[in-house]
Amino acid sequence: MKCFVIALKNEAEPVLSAMENVTETSAYGKKIYTGRLYGMETAVVLCGVGKANAASAAQLAIDRFSPEAIINVGNAGGLCGDMRAGDIYAVSAAVQYDFDLTQPNGGAPGTLDEFEENYLPLSVAAGFMTVKCGTGDRFNDSREDFLLLTEVLGAQVREMELGAIAQVCVHAGVKCYAFKAVSDVAGSGSTTEQYRANLQKCALALSGALEKIVKGSV
Repeated sequence: MKCFVIALKNEAEPVLSAMENVTETSAYGKKIYTGRLYGMETAVVLCGVGKANAASAAQLAIDRFSPEAIINVGNAGGLCGDMRAGDIYAVSAAVQYDFDLTQPNGGAPGTLDEFEENYLPLSVAAGFMTVKCGTGDRFNDSREDFLLLTEVLGAQVREMELGAIAQVCVHAGVKCYAFKAVSDVAGSGSTTEQYRANLQKCALALSGALEKIVKGSV
């Protein structure tokens, strides 16, 4: 079985609309959808926004479904000027940029206490351009965060869940795949206004790439 962990219903809609024989349940405050997607048993857990929500949902998905892979799809802010709204990228590695034990532990920003490297690797499906992703519990236009993400960490996209999902998957020994649709691009105006204006474009892009995403996440 494959299991999607997705933050918001609008991000999950491309998956849910393609599923057959869908059943909705809930556990620990998370909505869970099960059914078949391209002939495969599939589950979707809506986690909600932020790292704590994402980690708890990923662990729930692993405990309940014992999936062969966790797949995260959704929107992300682009940090490179040549990105365009609706572009789809596979994520090769994720870092929690708002986690910092540099002072007591040394090492690079984002290095979790139980790891030696700050970026956690993800599995990557063939046929997609790849990016590194910064995850943090912030949605903003902060210049300080932009410089940390780009100049210090070398991230190309940012969002609020994937780094925590990847952390859970590494500990559980479960493959983790992630695919992000660019909803806004740094330096192109208000992040919030871009995000709201491009939600439909991102949903259409994810819908168009969904079969490739599912069949490539093996």
